[in-house]
Order: sequence, then structure tokens, then C-alpha cells
Amino acid sequence: MSADAAAVAVSARDGGTLRRAVIASVVGNTLEWYDFFLYGTAAALVFGRLFFPAGTDPMVGTLAAFAGYAIGFIARPLGGLVFGHLGDRQGRKVALVWTLSIMGFATFAIGLLPVYATAGIWAPVLLVALRLLQGVAAGGEWGGAVLMTTENAPPGRRGFYGAWSQVGVGGGFILSALVFYLVQQLPEADFLAWGWRIPFLLSVAIFGVGIYIRFSVQESRDFQEAAERTGVPHQPILELFRRHPREMLVGIGARLAEMGGSHLMIVFSLAYGKFVGAPTDVLLLGVALAMAADAGMMLVFGALSDRYGRRRIYLFGIITMAAFGYPFFLMIASQSTALILLALLVGNGVCHAAMIGVQPALFTELFPTELRYSGLAVAHEVSSVVVGAAPLIATALFAHYQSAVPVAIYLAVLCLLSAISVLCARPARRDTGV
Repeated sequence: MSADAAAVAVSARDGGTLRRAVIASVVGNTLEWYDFFLYGTAAALVFGRLFFPAGTDPMVGTLAAFAGYAIGFIARPLGGLVFGHLGDRQGRKVALVWTLSIMGFATFAIGLLPVYATAGIWAPVLLVALRLLQGVAAGGEWGGAVLMTTENAPPGRRGFYGAWSQVGVGGGFILSALVFYLVQQLPEADFLAWGWRIPFLLSVAIFGVGIYIRFSVQESRDFQEAAERTGVPHQPILELFRRHPREMLVGIGARLAEMGGSHLMIVFSLAYGKFVGAPTDVLLLGVALAMAADAGMMLVFGALSDRYGRRRIYLFGIITMAAFGYPFFLMIASQSTALILLALLVGNGVCHAAMIGVQPALFTELFPTELRYSGLAVAHEVSSVVVGAAPLIATALFAHYQSAVPVAIYLAVLCLLSAISVLCARPARRDTGV
């Protein structure tokens, strides 16, 4: 075989590996987050009535169900530590198979749980325990899914291919909302008796598809090369904290604006819009369109980061998020369909997408390959806990001041902290993207 023919064969092999890695990342992430988001939908609609004592104030039951929802976020750093260690020691593929397996089991099991009227206190106890497992699995998923794309990406294209891993999160949200919408069309008695279980039980089929795809993909190229060159670390988490505390703080800080902004412009905006009289159907339509726009535009911004640099594009997202905060709430309060839709599309499809689309490549380049899974998992999941209360804080500010101005200031402070963090990032370790 000639040298040119050999080069073409290698290129074709690498291209096939990359395509499979992208498909595995998108599909696996979609299925993983479909499972994770199901609980939130069910907590709002049925869990308060079915899993907590009969006769309890409905609001109290719903709050208890949402407390279980919050446990999923609290458990995510634990999952990040466990699967970050596993992913750096045994490979990205092994960790991702485990995260999907745990998530699939927990979600399917929720669909089989007895309700409070049948099992008493064991019903909510088992529900919360399974939610804890969901949180652990979700905490290990993001970093691995990101690395399967960024570590197989060709030189100079890490931003674009890394952004694909984020598409699955929005896909999971949309898929879970669609399935729950369909089962809600059942008569209420049937929905409460058995209909709500269908989305959870469907996860067994989803699990089968996801596991097949993940077993068919090869280990990431960068991990294999690093393992052959230097071996694997014995205690990746300890080495990470000892050698790279600055990078972890940069990652945690960079996510404040991205995640805080997303919570405020998706979750809090629904409650705020309802309070100021915005039509609920318009808000829900706007959120669905915003999630779709976010998924498409993050690919655009990921590609732009390959050309113009990670920090420039990420800072663009931070600055526009801070500047658009107050106008966003004014547009929601206008009760104008066009302005409400425009606010949600710009806030998520531009401001948020500019950060979330660049984040996989930016975070990948913060850490050396041998500690990368642990670094991504810790930075991503610790920040999830730090900013997870953003909707609650925003609601408290709005309730106290009866104005969106304090909420916009809160968002601006998160953006300022993120901007400082991104400016403190060292130059990229592999690509010239930071």
C-alpha cells in the first residue's frame, strides 16, 4: 500500500471513529437526561399526590416532591468524583456504560414503585433513594460524554465537535416533556392510576438502545495515547486537587453565568411570567423554541471558538447575558407574544448558547488528559450545586422587592464572577483555543 493510500485509510478510520463518538455522545446524553428530567416533570404533576400522606396540603406534598428533585442535584458531585476516578483510571467508555446503566435502572424502578396508599412511608423513601441514584449517574455522565467527542476531534475542530455533546441535554428535556404531554391526554383517573408510569417504564427500551451504542464506540483517542505514554494515575482526584486547584476554580466560576442564566431564563421565567400575567401557553411554546434554538446555536458558537478562541466567544456570552438580563424580564412582562418569544430565543439561543457551546472545549483544555475526566466532573457538578438554588433565590428577591431589578442584578453578579474566572484561564493545553 502506498503512503497516500495508507493516509487515506487512517483518515477514513479516524472519521468513522469520530462519527460513532459523536452519535454515542448525543444519543447517550439525550437518553440519560430524558431519565433525569422525567422526575422533575412528575414531581410537579403527580408525585406530591401519590407518594406523600393522604390529607397533606397539596402544596406541602409538591414541595416534598421537589425536595427529592433537589437531592438529585446534591448527589451529582458524588457521581462526578466516583466516575471521574473510574474514567481516568479505566477509560471514558467504561464510566459511561456504568452511568447509563445506573440511570436506566433507577428510572425504570421508579415506574414500578408502590404509592403511599399501598406502601406507606416506604413509598417516598424508595422514591428519594432512586432519585439519589439518578443524581449520581448524571454527575458522571457529562464529563465522559464531552470527552468522547473532544478527545476524538481533529486538530482545530474541538470546539465544533465538543458542542455536539451538549445537544443531548436539550434533546432529553424535549423528549421527556413530549412523552409526559402524551400520557397526560389520558383521563385523569387513568393517568394517576397507571399512566404516569409509562414514561419511566419506557426507559428500559431507551436503556437497551443506549447501551448498544455505547458498547459499539471505541475508547477516546487521547485517553489511549496518554495511557500508553504515561500510564494511568493511581489517585486522579487527589492529584487533581494537588496540581490543578486553579483550573478547578476557573471551571466552577465559568459555569455560574451559564447555569445561573439558564435557570433564570427557563425555570424562573415561567414563574415570573405567570405572576406578571404572561400567557402560560406562550411561555411554554417559547421555552420549547428556546431549547431548540439553544441546541442549534451552540454548534455555531462551538465552531466560532475554533476560529476566534474559546475565551472571546465565552466572554461574548457572559457579557450579553449580563446586558440582556433586565430587558429580558421587561419583555416577559410586556405580555406581548412576539416580545416574549424573542426574549426567550435571544436569552437562550444567543447568550446561553455562546457559553454552553464553547464549554466542552474550554473545560477539556483546562486539564491534562490523565486527569481530565475528574477535572471536568468536579468543576461541572460542584457548580451545579452552587447555582442550583438560582430559581429559589430569584423568586425570593422578586417576592421581597416586587421588581425584576434585583433579579437582573443577581444575574449580573454571576456574570461578573464568570468573566473573572474565564480571564484567569491559562492558555490551552492542546489546541490554541483559549
